[in-house]
Amino acid sequence: MDYVIQTEGLSLVYKRKLALDGMTMALPRGGIHAIVGANGAGKSSLFRVLLGFESPTAGRATVLGCDSAALTPELRGRIGFVNEEHSLPGWLRVSEVTRMQRRLYARWNQARFEEVVGNFNVLPEQYVTQLSRGERAGVSLALALAQSPDLLILDEPTLGLDVVAKRAFLESLMFTALDDDATVVYCSHQMEEIERVADNLVIIERGRLRHMSAPDEFCERVRVWVAEFPFQAPALDGLPGLLEVQQIDGLTHLTVFDQPDEFGARLKLMGARTVRSMPTTLERAVNGFLSRGHVSSKRAA
Repeated sequence: MDYVIQTEGLSLVYKRKLALDGMTMALPRGGIHAIVGANGAGKSSLFRVLLGFESPTAGRATVLGCDSAALTPELRGRIGFVNEEHSLPGWLRVSEVTRMQRRLYARWNQARFEEVVGNFNVLPEQYVTQLSRGERAGVSLALALAQSPDLLILDEPTLGLDVVAKRAFLESLMFTALDDDATVVYCSHQMEEIERVADNLVIIERGRLRHMSAPDEFCERVRVWVAEFPFQAPALDGLPGLLEVQQIDGLTHLTVFDQPDEFGARLKLMGARTVRSMPTTLERAVNGFLSRGHVSSKRAA
């Protein structure tokens, strides 16, 4: 299989902190790969290594078949990057930024740039400093897509955008025609975005790869069991596949991973008066996976 990104035992110590811990991962070429994880999981550190901004402490990473620490100018021209800050030179007009970028990229697609930026009502004569955060996000995405990249990395690109700007950004990403083998790596905390755009879900925790599959496949493997115990719930920590326990208005909600229907019978044997199961959302499934063993209590709104 052709992999656009591969890491082998990748570790990074950053400011005396172990940001990446022996990560081994392979992302196949094509589609949209969503990388999720709690704050501090290592997502931004991974991107810094992949883009050649940081050298790994141990292990290695390859991007488009090249060691990330030795990316050539030609290869860098095939990688698009949009971060959450949408950093653009504020003293330039949009037309001037576009002209500058167009000279840098041999595969520049002006029609694609105009198609995308048109979704954000940005005028060429506007100075970047005059743009709203959503408009800057749109210009950043348009510039990256116009490069005709083989790999497009998006690091929290919709953070802080209003609903209208976020919708325009996602629709521009989804409906802009890229090359068939172009690959998008999308990092976001917004699970509704992941559900909408992602072909592949990558969960990172404490600098390591913890899970990778299609989002719907992952959700099918996570279920929520609701049990009513007549008195205090027994100790549940040892249950197989347990991700999260929540006490909600006297009912025990258990989020579990890869457990068959017999899990309900086990709860009955532990004294549950009633037991039922229900599917879960991607957000709850991911949050449960990342908070394994967590127990909390709350009241229904």
